[in-house]
Amino acid sequence: MTFENLSPVLSDALVARGYEALTPVQTHVTESEAKGRDLLVSAQTGSGKTVAFGLAMADELVEDGRLPFATSPLALIIAPTRELAMQVSRELGWLYGKAGARIATCVGGMDASKERRALGQGVQIVVGTPGRLRDHLERGALDLTVLRVAVLDEADEMLDMGFRDDLEEILDATPETRRTLLFSATLPKPIVQLAKRYQRDALRISTVGEDRGHGDIAYQAVTVAPADIEGAVINLLRLHEAETAMLFCATRDNVRRLHASLVERGFAAVALSGEHSQNERNHALQALRDRRARVCVATDVAARGIDLPTLSLVIHVEIPRDAEALQHRSGRTGRAGKKGTAVIIVPYPRRRRVDGMLRGARIEAEWMDAPTAADVRARDQERLMEKLLTPQEHEPEDIELAQRLMAERSAEDIAASLVRSHRALMPPPEDLIDNGPRGRDRPERGERSERLERGSSDRREGFEDSVWFRLNIGRHQNADPRWILPLLCRRGHVSKNEIGAIRIGPKDTMFNIPRAIADRFAEAVVRTANQDGEDDSGVSITPAPDGPTYPPRRDKSGRSGERVPRATLGRGPGGDRAGPRGPRTPGGPGGNDRYKPKPYGQRSPRRPK
Repeated sequence: MTFENLSPVLSDALVARGYEALTPVQTHVTESEAKGRDLLVSAQTGSGKTVAFGLAMADELVEDGRLPFATSPLALIIAPTRELAMQVSRELGWLYGKAGARIATCVGGMDASKERRALGQGVQIVVGTPGRLRDHLERGALDLTVLRVAVLDEADEMLDMGFRDDLEEILDATPETRRTLLFSATLPKPIVQLAKRYQRDALRISTVGEDRGHGDIAYQAVTVAPADIEGAVINLLRLHEAETAMLFCATRDNVRRLHASLVERGFAAVALSGEHSQNERNHALQALRDRRARVCVATDVAARGIDLPTLSLVIHVEIPRDAEALQHRSGRTGRAGKKGTAVIIVPYPRRRRVDGMLRGARIEAEWMDAPTAADVRARDQERLMEKLLTPQEHEPEDIELAQRLMAERSAEDIAASLVRSHRALMPPPEDLIDNGPRGRDRPERGERSERLERGSSDRREGFEDSVWFRLNIGRHQNADPRWILPLLCRRGHVSKNEIGAIRIGPKDTMFNIPRAIADRFAEAVVRTANQDGEDDSGVSITPAPDGPTYPPRRDKSGRSGERVPRATLGRGPGGDRAGPRGPRTPGGPGGNDRYKPKPYGQRSPRRPK
């Protein structure tokens, strides 16, 4: 089998690698109109961009089936992270292996002296990260005076990471006759400006819709109470039982905390973040490839360039910062035609933000509740039945042992022991606090949660002298005492009995606690918040000295109290019952003449009883 428009040496390499056809982006960059031109390519993660620019730069490198001897690099590929640079180096290694290519990789965290020696011995292709390449350039170890082609891989991410100055210094050191190939999953305005400065008559190629870069990824948005995020992660991992799963967190601290929690529960997990050395990162990735680990907890930057063929599940433990980050994260799965699942864990207060992000990324996600422990156990039973009923060939010693067991125990006892041993190998699922307003356990009309059944704080002992606090969430954010109460306990380091009334308004929620523990509660809230004064789900807690600005609701008996009837939940401005009903206006616009006071002489006589 041969590929048109390709050098025979590259065609043979693709066939040996098992390629039967090129991906859309690979086809576009090898067409005749792209020959010799600068390229501005937009293609989704996992669409084969690495091989694409490897094929695109072949015309400048391959001469008579081989790469010419060179004392200075002929091709330079710049990538944002160490993992991505090393992956690119491996891909180009097999693609140009038969052409006699010598490739040097220059990345942070590796021995810089060895890299300088490799550059001094003469290489045709250099792959590296911006910071390390700039360092070699300023030290005189990297000579770019004869460079023929420069490639910027994941250019949008490099600009987001603050590498603009490094990129400009490197490109300014290259000859103007070079060919510049710019590959990116998205093309924001800074990328377009960079292209205008360093490219000439660039051919713009976009295969985002054509190659269905994320068409093989099923998106799910799982709504949870903020206190249930970690439990939802556990249940999702157990429900899917993916061969390899990747969990994304926003910070190193959160990666460290979640990784420790997973290991404690019995998951084979590794962590990747900026605080890990290159050697530790290599060991973690090797553990995933060897199947010694099945879960990887990582930050966005640390996961760049990771390509694991068995990765079928991505969980966004913390919401991505924007639609582009969502696509880059999710692109770790659903690669090379394989199916994958991307799950976004959405705390109730962040529902609107995620809705907007999905619309901006033009992604249709299935909204659902977090899997419960019962869901996981039911799925475990299905998997166990499927596994045990699969026909297998047994060894003679296994049959002999089975006969001995049958003689000692009944078939039911043996089967129950087998099920118990199977379950003991897996971490137990978590019992979630609440499945939320959309959940299956939503109480029927008239029922009240434990928080609401306590009555007003005025009648509770210990709350005669209390302090009010405010939450920045209300009915518009699906605020519900069932998940607000555990959140307050977690943030303020108090028990549920130390929290008094909870009044839910349209856009905020008020609650009070005894004055004796108010200072301790406030200090704990500050310690458990980030620099913006919020927790990971965007909820902030602040003092409210004046207390609620809206009156308490009245129940059906007409008694006033701090209780929040179920009818107040899930409704806001624009809907029925956005807040407490105000006094009726007697007459006038919007009023009712029925309630207008009448002179004494015009009053209607009483009806006889």
